[in-house]
Amino acid sequence: MVKIGEKIEDFILKDQNGNDVRLSDYRGKRVILSFHPLAWTPVCRDQMKDLEKHYETFEKLNAVALGISVDSTFCKHAWADAIGIKRTPLLSDFWPHGELARKLGVFNEEKGFSNRANIILDEEGKVIFTKLYDIPQLPDINEIIEFLKR
Repeated sequence: MVKIGEKIEDFILKDQNGNDVRLSDYRGKRVILSFHPLAWTPVCRDQMKDLEKHYETFEKLNAVALGISVDSTFCKHAWADAIGIKRTPLLSDFWPHGELARKLGVFNEEKGFSNRANIILDEEGKVIFTKLYDIPQLPDINEIIEFLKR
């Protein structure tokens, strides 16, 4: 997994609406890269709904959350509609399969999807927080919020 202090290279992934999302679009903001294994699973749903529920809190803390998995943009779009995600970008790391997750050291080669992880970047794209979770474990959104408040 990436280490605290590492600078993340700019990347471009498509969101659930097919729009290009570049990490560099968020320079000047802290960025939460919230990796989840697969859409349409209960813990992943709850993880993304937590991000959506706290969208305005993140804005007040000069942060943005990006949900990322290896699912296709079409899958992400249908899933976002089904679970009520309107503002949080859900990014597709579909092709090359899991490329961003691999670069950041959170891809699970055995299972073919990313592990559940949160990586927070500072305003210049440097890693300031990392945490890997067990696949069935829902990340504690309050831990992320408290970290951002510091």
